[in-house]
Amino acid sequence: MEITQQVAEKLGIRPEEFEAIKGILGRTPNFTELSAYSVMWSEHCSYKNSIKWLKTLPRDGHRLLVKAGEENAGLVDIGDGDAVVFKIESHNHPSAIEPFQGAATGVGGIHRDIFTMGARPIAALNSLRFGNLKEEKTKGLMAGIVHGIGHYGNCFGVPTVGGEVYFEDCYHTNPLVNAMSVGVVKVGKTISATAAGEGNPVFIVGSATGKDGMGGAAFASADITEQSAEQLPAVQVGDPFQEKKLLEACLEIVQLGGVVGMQDMGAAGIICSTSEMSAKGGVGMRINLDKVPTRQQNMKAWELLLSESQERMLIVMEKGKEAEVLQVFEKWDLPCSQIGEVTTDGRLKFYKEGVLEADLPAESLVLGGGAPVYTREYKEPAYFQKVKSFSAGSVPIPTSLKQVAGQLVRLPGIASKKWIYHQYDSMVGTGNASTNAPSDASVVLVKGTDKALAVTTDCNSRYVFADPYTGGMIAVAEAARNIVCSGGLPLAITNCLNFGNPYDPEVYYQFVHAIKGMSAACLAFDTPVTGGNVSFYNQSPDGPVYPTPTIGMVGLLDNFSVRMTLDFKQEGDLIYLLGHGRDDLNSSEYLHKIAGVEFSPAPHFDLEEEKGLQAFILSLIRSKKVLSAHDVSEGGLAITLLEAGFPGNLGFKVKTGETSLRADGFWFGEAQSRVVVTVSKSGAAALESAAVSAGIPFEKLGEVTSGAVQVQGEEWGSISEWKHNYDTAIESYLQN
Repeated sequence: MEITQQVAEKLGIRPEEFEAIKGILGRTPNFTELSAYSVMWSEHCSYKNSIKWLKTLPRDGHRLLVKAGEENAGLVDIGDGDAVVFKIESHNHPSAIEPFQGAATGVGGIHRDIFTMGARPIAALNSLRFGNLKEEKTKGLMAGIVHGIGHYGNCFGVPTVGGEVYFEDCYHTNPLVNAMSVGVVKVGKTISATAAGEGNPVFIVGSATGKDGMGGAAFASADITEQSAEQLPAVQVGDPFQEKKLLEACLEIVQLGGVVGMQDMGAAGIICSTSEMSAKGGVGMRINLDKVPTRQQNMKAWELLLSESQERMLIVMEKGKEAEVLQVFEKWDLPCSQIGEVTTDGRLKFYKEGVLEADLPAESLVLGGGAPVYTREYKEPAYFQKVKSFSAGSVPIPTSLKQVAGQLVRLPGIASKKWIYHQYDSMVGTGNASTNAPSDASVVLVKGTDKALAVTTDCNSRYVFADPYTGGMIAVAEAARNIVCSGGLPLAITNCLNFGNPYDPEVYYQFVHAIKGMSAACLAFDTPVTGGNVSFYNQSPDGPVYPTPTIGMVGLLDNFSVRMTLDFKQEGDLIYLLGHGRDDLNSSEYLHKIAGVEFSPAPHFDLEEEKGLQAFILSLIRSKKVLSAHDVSEGGLAITLLEAGFPGNLGFKVKTGETSLRADGFWFGEAQSRVVVTVSKSGAAALESAAVSAGIPFEKLGEVTSGAVQVQGEEWGSISEWKHNYDTAIESYLQN
């Protein structure tokens, strides 16, 4: 085949990139070589349209053991010789086309990023976005995606301990599936994704290679269209039981010693793992593709290089360890084959049937090496004019707070997600402390210690849509607030940045300003970015999804005894609102879903105010001055109170003295930096004194009841009635 610019464009390579490739090689590439560049220089692998801005994120912290991008996942010191390894990634496009396998392989891939570093995964989380739940397409996507997540995680034996689910029309064609994994490892016992040592053997281990997942990295770097379903082979097929064996075999190899480097074979398969490990070590590799175990006959060289078959690893061992490696993988009944060796010339040479199929400089393929870096133009989105023109005075004040709350509690974005999380095993193989004691973040015990991790995923994308800078800050702040309300100290974040087409200047504006907002908040909370994932092209002919910079955050409880839960504890306890009471309607579920206002500013947020409140909340929890803590988020204060009452079937009688504020804005608005806490009557004076000393605004709203609910003098019935409606709302959508 003659390799022309037209051939390159069909592989997603731009004309200027094709010329750059010819310049690097000093000749025209053959088809196999061009295919390698097509995936390695795709947006999914190269971050060519995002790396400029990703480098502006704060990436330094005294607890960080590696910087962002240095390894497959973030690594943070949690004391006493232990470290936490964590990362979040997307599997959006595959899940849109084949929901079950797309979501399942997303879970498998993120866990491999953890154990490839020598850590054992102990917890999984996710962040999911769907369209309108009244539509059959959304019901089908949600059922398949949730089943895929549950199937893989449950079979693999790592608990799914937390997550979030949102429903917005913009995700109709492009659902978002972001998967997070958290593991624990001893400091100094991690494995690097690198190659070194001339003559050291290179092994491919795990499942045999097939044609599934072909070109998946390039597939994830294009908009979703009606023709996308024709690319079904680009969706990988997973086997969680095979991955469980791979996990145990890899950790056994680590214990044996002699592992030079190890990397998951995810996006872009063999070409990605060989190039990234070689470039990082400043070496090359000589690979015999005939040695790759396959499950389909007569696979071409480019197919072997680009296949994204799941449950595979590339391992570089010290020479002389070959027999031991083969013995371990034979014990676990897993394919293991030495496919090559490390060289010192910095080049990747791939042979098949004695023919040199590709000869490429490893450095030229990778992020930070020869991969292109672009500066995209951006401009303020035109819809901002609609956002700025919103006036709260145009929204009539409802006559019944109860009626509005009744609508809110049934919204799928607010209602109980038990239909979803009951499909996940939340307890297998772990000391998960969150299942029967609800808290704003999931709390997972670190076995063999008194410590626990608080973990969460957070992002309200409507806030980011309204104001990318403020929304980006709020995403980080809410994650930190959830950690703090659970008794943890926020440590660091990983992120999954889901946006539309980067060549759209308005989309790119959202991306740039969300990054700036995230950076400001991460600096304020001392939560550096450990790494993550950028997912562009979440866009269909109907337009882009909301800008969704999902934050995965990890926090630390030095002692599990300081853990805090969100539920009311007993009748008669006093209920306080900490933080400024406001009547801010902006971008709330109430304004958008009940009042039908699509464009409004982001809710009130002040970074210093938030920082002060979080420090105060953590001090209250650690000094045991409060009995519960729950942050005010979607649905506002009324929903926060109901959620605190549901676990123990306890009601509340509350009233505000803020008569100058709109009642709907106060009870249903989503102004940030507010937390509801409860104290015993004997503890009220100490709480109020501490708040005055810290300069934190507070208001005593009322008290916990045995089951009756009363708000602002209006009788709302019993908490059990509200709980029934909350628990059954999503099921009722699915049945209709």
